[in-house]
Amino acid sequence: MSLKEQITEDMKTAMRAKDSERLGTIRLLLAALKQKEVDERIELDDAMVVAIVDKLVKQRKDSVTAFTQGGRADLADKEAAEIKVLEVYLPQRLGADEVAAEVKTIVAELGAKGPGDMGKVMGAVKAKLAGKADMGQVSAAVKAALSGAA
Repeated sequence: MSLKEQITEDMKTAMRAKDSERLGTIRLLLAALKQKEVDERIELDDAMVVAIVDKLVKQRKDSVTAFTQGGRADLADKEAAEIKVLEVYLPQRLGADEVAAEVKTIVAELGAKGPGDMGKVMGAVKAKLAGKADMGQVSAAVKAALSGAA
């Protein structure tokens, strides 16, 4: 079963259980998936679905930060609940040590020498770790590896 089919099945389950909060979040996700398919006239594979879910999670995290700073705990809690629903569809995340090890391997493979090679390294790392790690954490690991390589 593809990830998109799994999301559709989860929507049906949430409907039957009358779980309105979960249902609303899943519907938002399916709408984002459908929008991408219509805009680009493609059929989404699991990697593309993970990328969209990752984007939605990042948006929710930014919203939580903004709402918390604005003193709107009620809205921050709603966004945090949506994050929990969306994260179910992401693959297991790598820890900081695993990310650092992957980055060091890629830096060595590419022969990157310093901060000037950051773009080349980030392109390779994004391709390999897409959906498996937080890209903010990956970026910090690349900076650390390249400053150590200089």
